[in-house]
Amino acid sequence: MNTNQYIGLTGRMGSGKGEVVKILETLGYRYISLSDIVREEIAKLGREVSREETQDIGNRLRREGGAGVLGKRVREKIQTLPHPPWIIDGIRNPAEIDELKKLPGFSLIAVDADMDIILKRIKERKRTTDLLADEELLKRLRREWGTGEPEDGQQVGKCVKMADFTLANNSDLDSLKNNLFSILKNIEQKHFENPHLRKGKNHE
Repeated sequence: MNTNQYIGLTGRMGSGKGEVVKILETLGYRYISLSDIVREEIAKLGREVSREETQDIGNRLRREGGAGVLGKRVREKIQTLPHPPWIIDGIRNPAEIDELKKLPGFSLIAVDADMDIILKRIKERKRTTDLLADEELLKRLRREWGTGEPEDGQQVGKCVKMADFTLANNSDLDSLKNNLFSILKNIEQKHFENPHLRKGKNHE
């Protein structure tokens, strides 16, 4: 039985979380992101918004519903859906981690890369919201990390420190896969040695 039931992802934009998701999906993981909740809110506005506005909307939801609200909504949603394993992306606040830890077998992986590599990847993906000068991109990366943000805002830096595992992504896809598979093996071993972890902090 696969005990890696719920794997959360955190890390800077451009670090390679999307590639990790693709790999996990080939292993049978279903995908959901806390950003889905933000996008649902954006849809209500009936227009496209910039990345900065998206960050603002996410912060507003946390401010109004509590810092962990996005994690809570995703947790409640997937608990009504078919059995895991699940990959949960878009974790940007420690309170979201606290909510997701209530899921049985939850582990958090932080995906990271050197800043010059991150900037290069962001530019190469050529999203409309990413076609900016380096200084503007760095400003948004610093904000995402937590610089100038309230406690209930984006705090990716703190989330990375809370991660169970850090996945370095400074090389090619094969290296990323090998590093990820090593982490999955460690998670499996951790749960094998500590069966109570499968029950979660508070499986509601």
